[in-house]
Amino acid sequence: MKRSTPLFALAGAATWSILEHVIHQQLGHVHVRHRNVFSVEHTKHHATTHYFAPTIKKVGAAAISTALVGPLATLAFGRRRGRAYAAGLVGMYSAYEMLHRRAHTHGPKNRYGRWMRKHHFHHHFHNPKVNHGVTSPIWDHLRRTHETPSQVRVPEKHAMPWLVDPVTGEVRDELAEDYVLVKKKRRTKPTPTATGRA
Repeated sequence: MKRSTPLFALAGAATWSILEHVIHQQLGHVHVRHRNVFSVEHTKHHATTHYFAPTIKKVGAAAISTALVGPLATLAFGRRRGRAYAAGLVGMYSAYEMLHRRAHTHGPKNRYGRWMRKHHFHHHFHNPKVNHGVTSPIWDHLRRTHETPSQVRVPEKHAMPWLVDPVTGEVRDELAEDYVLVKKKRRTKPTPTATGRA
């Protein structure tokens, strides 16, 4: 029935939701020593939060996923429903990629954006063993990997451009409730003594 097609698209999107959590947790953190395409890129992303895997790799992942999931879903659910399922899964994956990148490059515009950034950057800067869902906390709650941060401490060298006021060099006033900047300790030169020796 045509009316059931949107339900299969929603099922595909829901499938991505759990895959987002499992892939991130298992390949990005638990089995990170077993080098795989995801873990290599993810490790770079954690080391330099401004780094994202090249778009060609993301497009390739979406193409491979569609090529694998599409035929299997068609066999399991029929042509129309199978295509809807595959479209929902790949569509949600694309939305995840966009939201994740935007969290790093743009400040929050609404309550969801504020929540997502705090949730995600707590994972980046405080505890990589928690908050593996980027777009949703559902699977973190169900799998007991959720932490709610009161305030996220962001190392100065990893500070997102939208976080810091370019004039003061401090966290923007409207974001100060959620974030604190951890500045690198500057080395001070020893003060010369009266004899001229340090």
